[in-house]
Amino acid sequence: MGRKFNQLTVVSWLIAISTLVLFACSSLRHILFESTAFDLGIFDQAVYLISRGEPPISSFLNFHILGDHATWIWYPLALLYKIYESVYWLFFLQALALALGALPTWLLGREAGLPSNQAFAILFVYLLYPVVFNVNLFDFHPEVMALPALLAAVWFARQAKIAWFSISIIFIIGCKAVLSLTIAGMGVWLIFFEKRRLCGAIALGTGIAWFLISSQVIIPYFRGQELSYIGRYSYLGNSILEIAQNLILKPGIVLEKIFSVENLFYLILLLLPVIWGLSFAGITPLVGAIPCVALNLLADYQPQKDLVNQYSLPALPFLLLTVIATLAAGKGWLKKPRKIILWSFIVFLALAKYGYFWSIYLDTLDTWKATREAVSQVQTEGGVLTTATIAPHLAHRKLIELTNADLPLTDVTKYDYILLNLRHPGWLSNLDFVTGLISQLKDNQKFNLQYQRDDVFLFIKRF
Repeated sequence: MGRKFNQLTVVSWLIAISTLVLFACSSLRHILFESTAFDLGIFDQAVYLISRGEPPISSFLNFHILGDHATWIWYPLALLYKIYESVYWLFFLQALALALGALPTWLLGREAGLPSNQAFAILFVYLLYPVVFNVNLFDFHPEVMALPALLAAVWFARQAKIAWFSISIIFIIGCKAVLSLTIAGMGVWLIFFEKRRLCGAIALGTGIAWFLISSQVIIPYFRGQELSYIGRYSYLGNSILEIAQNLILKPGIVLEKIFSVENLFYLILLLLPVIWGLSFAGITPLVGAIPCVALNLLADYQPQKDLVNQYSLPALPFLLLTVIATLAAGKGWLKKPRKIILWSFIVFLALAKYGYFWSIYLDTLDTWKATREAVSQVQTEGGVLTTATIAPHLAHRKLIELTNADLPLTDVTKYDYILLNLRHPGWLSNLDFVTGLISQLKDNQKFNLQYQRDDVFLFIKRF
């Protein structure tokens, strides 16, 4: 009992240290003006508006936040903004969720009968899996909070804790509609391979039901159309029903898409961190990863085929479960904990994006001080027009929009503040557009050039 307590203490310290490291990294990226309106600005604005009792209509998207991914978890998160309105809540929650995944990973290793040193090794496999670090650097995404819940759900199922399992499932689907497919896949695995029929039935039924409700009712109601990522599968159809039909009726198109060099490279990236622990003896948990991986393989969207973005996160629990099952069966290329951890560390060094902090994250350092000073002069909650990287620092208001060279400005007077960076025009914008806008605003009697330094310009509407 004492030894297990000591092990849990070590796990707790690792979680605390990981949380601090991840929180520091995401916060530093934000301070350097490298976070973006899509998606941090969108989510921060939505939570802020909910905390103020306002309808969370995103001015970046021009529709209710539930029309994005039917993510209802924003509503309880808004309670934190009632305590203190800060985007750093999101960074902390993301860091904590990613780090917390280590606990159920360790518990699952022990539950499978792994020796304590191997269970600790699997904990490091999780923490050093590149997507855990990388996704933390890409703004904030609610599905990150589902990662420890997915791992915990499996542990609850194996412990026959039906109530806690059900709570975990409800929490997971609240993080993003598409996670319902992963839940359904997990249900199939639990029913047919784990013989946890009740938990499996709950997961399968809940997953299918929520996918249909969210994709066919909630999202169309709040958005006016189906899921936002339907366009990534447009070669299969223009609706979920049409895509589902063509997956069956047009196997040639599907197979041609799946068997591509791009997808091969993606699978190598996905499996490389755990390739040593994949075996037929422990392969069944991969059933739960099929929905996530299949969506990524079929997508016409490159970010779904790397370990930088969030799209591969739902597959990670099942990769870990496969490795655990392999070791429990006495299989695997690597069995010694030191070698397992060394392999994980080497892959982390190769694929984690820590190098961004001394490369691309410093690209706008020449205007950093001026940008901070300009942002500090936006002192009311009036409407703002600015760049994609400045927007997340000013999202606590009803109206904030991005400079967009493809969308002509018909009425600049709807904004109280227009903050521009001539050296770094930002995503969707360009030098010619910003130069022209600055010239237009200088000639506009309704605006005053409040601040100018290092090609950073802040215009404030006269009242």
